Amino acid sequence: MKIGQVSAATGVSQRMIRHYEKIGLIPRASRRDSGYRDYDARDVNTLGFIRRARDLGFPIEEIGQLLALWHDRGRASSEVKSLALARAAELKRKAAQLDEMRKALEHLASSCHGDDRPDCPILVGLEGPSG
Repeated sequence: MKIGQVSAATGVSQRMIRHYEKIGLIPRASRRDSGYRDYDARDVNTLGFIRRARDLGFPIEEIGQLLALWHDRGRASSEVKSLALARAAELKRKAAQLDEMRKALEHLASSCHGDDRPDCPILVGLEGPSG
């Protein structure tokens, strides 16, 4: 398969496929006589795995670890579970931060009249304490 076909099949952009090859996340594709990259079903499967891991918030380094574990049939599932739980905890922490940011913005917005006057408690709040 050519890179465009693989991109369409996996939902991974051509640019990211090239990037994953460059950083060694996936092996470099073989080349046809024409110079086009040539991917097989294993490559498509691996790229699908990477896309799903990215969708779950795993960073590239951890995806590399997951791929190594995926290919190691002698692995302990506890290693995989540990990575997943650590990522879930990080996502929970980020969600709490986003919730606090939302609440702060809603509080600032509720203080603003939103009319033609120049007073704006939102801008005053963003200024922070004078000092």
